[in-house]
This record gives sequence, structure tokens and C-alpha cells, in this order.
Amino acid sequence: MNPAWTLISAFAGALLVLLLPARMAVHSRVVALVAALIGMVTGAVDCLIRLRHPEHAVWSLDCEWIPSMGARFHLEADGLTLVLMLLTGVVAIAGVLFSWNVNQRQRAFFAWFLMIIGGVYGVFMSRDVFLMFVFYEMVILPKFMLISIWGSTNREYGAMKLTMYSIGASALILLGLAAAYAGAGGTSFDLMHLASAEYSTGLQAWAFPVLFLGFTILGGIWPFHTWAPTGHVAAPTAGSMLLAGVVMKLGAFGALMVAMPLFPEGFAMWKGMIAGLAIIGVMYGAFTALQQKDLKFVIGYSSVSHMGMVVLGLAAGTHWGLRGAALQMVSHGVIAGLLFGIAGRVVYARTHTRDLDELEGFDLWRTLPGAAIGFTLATAASMGLPGFSGFVAEISVAIGLWQSFPWLVPLLVLGIIVTGAFSLRALQKGFFAHRKVAKVDAPDLPPLTWPEITAISLLLLVSLSIGIYPKPWVTLIDETLRSPLFHSILSLP
Repeated sequence: MNPAWTLISAFAGALLVLLLPARMAVHSRVVALVAALIGMVTGAVDCLIRLRHPEHAVWSLDCEWIPSMGARFHLEADGLTLVLMLLTGVVAIAGVLFSWNVNQRQRAFFAWFLMIIGGVYGVFMSRDVFLMFVFYEMVILPKFMLISIWGSTNREYGAMKLTMYSIGASALILLGLAAAYAGAGGTSFDLMHLASAEYSTGLQAWAFPVLFLGFTILGGIWPFHTWAPTGHVAAPTAGSMLLAGVVMKLGAFGALMVAMPLFPEGFAMWKGMIAGLAIIGVMYGAFTALQQKDLKFVIGYSSVSHMGMVVLGLAAGTHWGLRGAALQMVSHGVIAGLLFGIAGRVVYARTHTRDLDELEGFDLWRTLPGAAIGFTLATAASMGLPGFSGFVAEISVAIGLWQSFPWLVPLLVLGIIVTGAFSLRALQKGFFAHRKVAKVDAPDLPPLTWPEITAISLLLLVSLSIGIYPKPWVTLIDETLRSPLFHSILSLP
């Protein structure tokens, strides 16, 4: 299938939703689900075709766009891109299903939702960095609207904080891209053209950290991570799933595909500092999550910790490290989406609380067994237990880190241990706690709906598929890492 269908389905779906008559607003969720399905099926089919025919040329669309600037409408779908497109489709479907009950301004909700999805697809496929920046910016307004209108706890503050961080990060990205464009002769924004240019050591020394930081702010790098827990908690369920599942991956993707290949010498100068910030992020996120009483804040700080592992893999700069970073992007996208979906839509919508102490009184393992089972499996995946995607990703990152910074591996192991501690604490207090008031019966709660069961099953299936048989995912990721774009990185001592 043509990978462009992912973009077309998302933006066409958003337009169709807005054109629906007010009396048909309820059908906007069906339109959104169909658009998300088209995106996921396209990604899945193209992944299978790529695995079956790796000798075929990578799909590419390259046409004139802004000739005076040398900017072209250049899209490409290599192995890593296809994997992330499939992740986006899966999270989009789950997000729509978990939002099946949205009844406030339904058309606007699903239109903004699909615009985010379209922007994400655009970033992943863009091979012209100016076009990538346009798609990157396209996501900012829909994020703000979803959180500020349909969010909950401190939604205006959370939406504004996320937006300000995003705008600040965009300014840094624009500065870094402008430096690369000017240094390469000012004739083209093509990614390969910029990566093949010879930049002075002095330029790389300052341009790399500017560009890398601009991207990784959205990836939740410490100490610029504070927007993430606040934004996740303030966002509606689908918004939290998109933020953690795919939007944070835009930052990691940009750092991997743009900042590092463009300025390899700058990366070599700064990778030690990056590794240090990343390991602090892993530890800080894990220990902070251990202290939280709000279930969504536990998951929010967990995201900071898990995204720190992505940055650790990038900082390693080895094949194992970059592979682990890519696998962790996919794994965290699926697991975080599942955890936020259960916490926000399944639990909070029924109990009207996310406080772990208050949840003890609901006997969720009896009154809502489906949610308890789903959260248990999601917790196992988040802890990185064998059989789930987290295990494959974390092992790869650890191997890559051992090859470059072996003295940081014990700290990574400690972070993983603390991850197990806060995950089990949240699971026990939220779902399997002993009730303090045994004489009062726990309130009856509505059972899981079919949309919720489908979304939970889909996300678990993807995590299990990676954990049990990671070869297809690794094959596609390795295809991209072996491309000429990464020769300058992987050849570094």
C-alpha cells in the first residue's frame, strides 16, 4: 500500500468530521476510527511488504515545493519509519476506542485528535527538514486544544505549560536547522544533503546541542521534563495516550534522524553529557513516581524514566544502543498508551478518583476484574519482564550502554529496580489492596465495554508480539540504521 494513505486518511478524516452536520456529531467517532484503521492497516501492510521484499527500493515521494528556499515535499518510508507509523496507527485506534464515550463537542475533539495523528505521520515520513519542521509545528495547536477543553486536573495550566515548552523547543530546532542549512550552502533542506555537508568543528560544537536539546525537550529529557507529568495528568485519556505514545517520540525521532547525523562531531563532544542527563532522568523519574499518590502522576513520571532510557540508547551511539532506543520508543508508546487508557478511561471514569488511597476502597480486582487483569499485564510490560516489549528494549539499551559507558550500567539497573518498585506499589494499592472498611460493601462498577476491551487487547498484543518474536521489528529498525545516514555516527570510536 502507498504509505501516503496514512497522511491522507488522518487529514481527510479530520476534515470530514468537521463537515458532519451537528445532528450527526455522534458519528464523528466512527469516522475517526475508520481513519485510524486505514493508517494502522497501511503501516502494517507496508511493514510486511518491506520484510518480504527488502531488496525493493524504499518508497519515496519527492516533488517541488518551495524552490526559492530549496525546500521540497519529500516523504520516505524506510524500516524505522514504517515501524513508527504502525505504532502511531495502533495508538490512534486505541485512543479513539478509549474516547468512545466523549459527548462534549465530539466533532471538534476527533478533528483535533486526527490532526495530531496526521502531523505525527508527517514528521516520521519527512526527509526534508523544513517540511519536517512544518509537520512538527502542526501538532502544537491541537495538543493545546485537546488539553485545555477536554482535560481535567489544572488543564489550562497543563496545556499552556506544554505549549510554551513546545514553542521554546521549536525555536531551538529552527536555530539548529538554520545553522545546518547555511553551513551546507543554503541551497537545500534535504536531510541527506545536509548530512553529507562538511561542517566546521566550531559550528558543530554549538549547533548540535542546540538542535539535540530542541528535539529532546519534547522527548522529556531531564531537567526539561516537567511539562510531561503535568501535561499527561491534565490531558483527556486520548490526549495522554497520544502525548506519551507518539508525540514524545517525535523528539526522540528528530534527535536520532536529524541532530546526530547532521553534526556527528558535535555528538561525539556532547554524548557524555547527554548520557549523564539521561541517567539522571531515568533515576529521577523512577524515584519520583515511587512517591506519587495520583495514579496518572505515577504513569507520567514513569514516562520520564522510560524516555530517559531512549536518550541513553542514543547517547551510547552504538548499533545496539540506537536499536534499543528505537525499540524503547515503540515499547513505551504501546505500554504508556495502555496504562493511561486504563487509568483514565476505565478507572477514573467509573470511580471519579485517581488517588491510590481512595482506590483501595473500590476492590477493583473484584468490582472491575478486567481492568485489574489489563493493568497487571501492562505493569509487567512496564517493568520489562521477559515476554513483553520492555524486556527486549531495555536489554538492547543496556548492551549499547555497556559498550560506551559501562560505569553507567549499574545506575540503569538501579533505575529498572525502582521501576519495578513503583509499578508494583501502584498495582497493589490501586487494584489489589486490602480494604480498610471491610463492613461496607464496595460500590458496583459498570463492566468494561467492548471498545475498552478491544483497545486493551490490541495494545497488549503489540507488546507481546515484540517481546515474544522481536525479529521483524529489529529487522526493520536495522535497515534504517545501516543506511548511509548513520555511517558517520556508527563509525565513531
